[in-house]
Amino acid sequence: MSEEKPNQAKLPPTSALDNSSTDEFGNWFEYPVRVQPHQTDYAGVVWHGSYLAWMEEARIECLRSIGIEFADLVAIGCDLPVVELSVRYHRSIQLGMAAVVKTRMAEVTGVRINWDYAIVSTDEQQLYVTAKVTLVALDRERGKIMRQLPPSFKDALAKISALNN
Repeated sequence: MSEEKPNQAKLPPTSALDNSSTDEFGNWFEYPVRVQPHQTDYAGVVWHGSYLAWMEEARIECLRSIGIEFADLVAIGCDLPVVELSVRYHRSIQLGMAAVVKTRMAEVTGVRINWDYAIVSTDEQQLYVTAKVTLVALDRERGKIMRQLPPSFKDALAKISALNN
């Protein structure tokens, strides 16, 4: 890892996020977290799975912010399982530290929804984790991938997509 310079500008995500549209954190949904004891190992370092839980929480809250309640999706028989995940751990986070999980919907292709993530320090000077997650819309009753997104969900996703462009 390279050393950080104190007056360095915001750090761009790297590796797990390798497309050119990730060169800054504009238009990202922000979800603040603080490391709790149950999220760490015995040395007080965040356990790798905790980052995944934070990313899911951020994604659910991002969807809520545009009017999509996950419970409503479940009620209409739609689930959004993770089908692909790429994570790069840049720097560890310690017990008690605060961080910000930044997420944005990167792309919707049919029923595939791609999300980008960056977990950074509250001042955005330290980059801890970058990730990409792909979800698919699944018909819960049939256990099969849907042919298309439910109309209300698709319309709400169009709002967030417009914000990211």
